[in-house]
Amino acid sequence: MADQIPKVRRTLYSVVIKRMFDIVLSSIAIIVLCPLLLVISILELIYHGRPILFSQERPGLHGKIFKIYKFRSMTNETDENGNLLPGERRVTKFGKFIRRFSLDELPELFCILTGKMSIVGPRPLHVRYLPLYSKRHSIRHEVRPGLACVPLKPKTTWGWNDQFENDVWYVENCSFFVDVRMIFAIAKEAIIGSEYRSRDTREEFKGYNLLEKAKESKNT
Repeated sequence: MADQIPKVRRTLYSVVIKRMFDIVLSSIAIIVLCPLLLVISILELIYHGRPILFSQERPGLHGKIFKIYKFRSMTNETDENGNLLPGERRVTKFGKFIRRFSLDELPELFCILTGKMSIVGPRPLHVRYLPLYSKRHSIRHEVRPGLACVPLKPKTTWGWNDQFENDVWYVENCSFFVDVRMIFAIAKEAIIGSEYRSRDTREEFKGYNLLEKAKESKNT
């Protein structure tokens, strides 16, 4: 399986309709969630100060670099030498809360509206990971990155290999019905909350640590 190069599924839905779907749903979501976006923005100023958004370059469709935007979940506290403190010391209770319910991801709706992202698709990870993927796992960049690519079959672990293989499955099986099922799964996770997202327990991807399991005691 590790050497098998997957085939991207190209259909009328994946090439044309999916993009229209993204525009309509992201537009509706932005309009409906405007009050919530305003409230979170005010709380961001209170808990984290300026800027209220975190931006970072990430690889998008075909590996093209774009800027992703999120609400900040950490402060900008530094040590005596001016270096940022470790993430686990800068993340706030409010930051953990918005991570748990995926509220920090809401600004990405604008990335979806402008075509940089999709509602459903592999998560856009760090640019520095690009040379570390196998040919098989690099296929995740042949579709637009998304808010989430939730596994439709529950997993007991969520290591890097689990995530990348789930991304490969999505690239090979993208369809209207798969996207609808994933959107409901994303909504369910956002409503119930994800303790995993609030703590983010995996080691950074290094290319060779595909099978490492998440460590409950560690923050990312």
